[in-house]
Amino acid sequence: MRLDGKVAVITGAASGFGEGMARRFAAEGARVVVADLNGEGAARVAGEIGAAAVAVTADVARRADVEAMIGAATDRFGGLDILVNNAGYTHRNGSMLGVPEEVFDRIFDVNVKSIYLAALAAVPVMAAKGGGVIINTASTAGLRPRPGLTWYNASKGAVITMTKSMAVELAPQKIRVNCLCPVAGETGMLADFMGADTPEMRAKFVASVPLGRLSRPDDIANAALYLASDEAAFVTGVALEVDGGRCI
Repeated sequence: MRLDGKVAVITGAASGFGEGMARRFAAEGARVVVADLNGEGAARVAGEIGAAAVAVTADVARRADVEAMIGAATDRFGGLDILVNNAGYTHRNGSMLGVPEEVFDRIFDVNVKSIYLAALAAVPVMAAKGGGVIINTASTAGLRPRPGLTWYNASKGAVITMTKSMAVELAPQKIRVNCLCPVAGETGMLADFMGADTPEMRAKFVASVPLGRLSRPDDIANAALYLASDEAAFVTGVALEVDGGRCI
């Protein structure tokens, strides 16, 4: 198994991409902390995975919650090898001037500040162990922005830049840092991305993807598995497009 003996923390793991990653990592031998603001959903996912998973209710924008999340990995499973900063937040597709300040703040708290907080808690643990892997979920929005999602696009651009800078700074400690750039997919944020979840709007989004469909949790889970595994031992600082050709 490709992650045998590894311990992973995955945020936003109660649904969507995060749930897909939690299930895939566990199937490949990892023990997984299923972290999410939705504690009930996290408990469901961890319960269905079994003894190899534990659920943690966490707001990734709160330092105490993030420290408790990392603590759960060390207390329950004895360490931390892989951190996936996957939790995300967006505003509804529309004018950038129509986004309330509190929504803007929440986008940057969840999408950007959370990575800073997670690094503060996780990097010392990984460094003491001799290395580790950090994977950040960015987006094609940070590479080829769609109209109507300006502040979300900006937050994901920040994730990509943070990833590359973190990769350089943490390389001497044998901590690899990469990010995933999915195209829009079947997650709880899809309706907000589109503005309205109608057959016409879905067709418009699908038409922008050369391979002719939106992303699925297993697409992202498989890409994350590669980056987390020893097969990617010489891969760091990469923004991996998992987008069916959207960014071409």
